[in-house]
Amino acid sequence: MDGFEFNKIAGAVLSAMLVMTAGSTALDIALSRHGHEKPGWELPVTEAKHTPAGQAEPAFNAAAILSLLPKANADAGADTFKKCMACHTPNKGDRNLVGPNLWGIVGRKVATAPGFAYSEAMKSHGGEWSWDRLAKYLHKPADEVPGNKMLFPGVADNTDLADLLAYLRKLSDNPAALPK
Repeated sequence: MDGFEFNKIAGAVLSAMLVMTAGSTALDIALSRHGHEKPGWELPVTEAKHTPAGQAEPAFNAAAILSLLPKANADAGADTFKKCMACHTPNKGDRNLVGPNLWGIVGRKVATAPGFAYSEAMKSHGGEWSWDRLAKYLHKPADEVPGNKMLFPGVADNTDLADLLAYLRKLSDNPAALPK
């Protein structure tokens, strides 16, 4: 048997298998008596909070977050941090990604992660990442440091934010003291 004969036989077998599979699929579709229970996927939708016209949104209260820190759950904060891992690394000595490595962030001077190119807005922000500043920044980064590169909208839930701060506290050789 030469190569041409082998190719004809293999082609015939594959064609027969294709016809059987296509026929079976066509019959399944044609004779299907019931549809999907729920078409598509259910997407989680949260209602946007609407403030009445002329009334300002209540100001963010960092003190409320800081009061939750002693009872905050760092393990739950690790789950919240999973969103951050698209841009940040948490381990000591890890490389910078789109955002800087966050090892030792609590108490670190702003815009000082080695090898990361910070925006001018962040460089001019100055100071240290205190509990208060971290809470405000992680709540709404664009409001706290206008013009920074972080596109993350922020953590709106107070408990989630406190848990995230508790997790960030663990990212250190010498964790910072909780605020009083």
